[in-house]
Amino acid sequence: MRDDDATGHAGTLKAFGLGDEDLAAWQESGLQEDRFDDWLTDRVARRPTGPRAREVYGADDVHDWARRAILDALALGPGDHLLEVGCGGGLLLGEALSSGASATGIDHSEEMVVLASQRAPAAEVVLGDAGSLPFADDMFTAVAMSVVFFFLDDPVGVLRECRRVLRADGRLAVYTTAPGLRGTPAAPEPIASRGHFYSDEALAELARRAGWSEVAVASADGGQLLTARTSG
Repeated sequence: MRDDDATGHAGTLKAFGLGDEDLAAWQESGLQEDRFDDWLTDRVARRPTGPRAREVYGADDVHDWARRAILDALALGPGDHLLEVGCGGGLLLGEALSSGASATGIDHSEEMVVLASQRAPAAEVVLGDAGSLPFADDMFTAVAMSVVFFFLDDPVGVLRECRRVLRADGRLAVYTTAPGLRGTPAAPEPIASRGHFYSDEALAELARRAGWSEVAVASADGGQLLTARTSG
């Protein structure tokens, strides 16, 4: 890596709250320069890794607004079994457990699986892919996704997988980033260019294509809450 590349990357990393350990991780990755933005997106948000990711996703208030909206929509209680896809640091899992529900989380970041297991030790947390959920049919009563849908390259396929693992009349609650936040601190570049934004109707149509019923999208403060059921 040229000195000017290292200097430029150090400045970019600093803007995202990252430091020398992250720069060293990039240099050790062996990736070509044109992969830096993808690597950064993964490290910060898509597959959170490193000390800053553990700090951010281990905080008690991370994505609090999204978590509150999801939990209010699902109204979990004893007898429920929640699956959270992209469980991050495990805060939503912990709150699901406090409602009396059982909870399972899946994430494709090894560090988030470890963190979630520590924050919600009574939950089952597994490493895996949203597009091929390692669970049996009809296993859960509810599925949640909090600020994860934005990164899905095959959203319909993932929504079909979520529907497959739910029981009859299972509930879905997905909180994602609305188009109006593109390019703001909530969805900055280069992360915004590697995500997917949808109008309310386009978001609802993805769920309908995946076979969901009672599909609704509520928008507020730059976020979108998609809710649906497996059957009407």
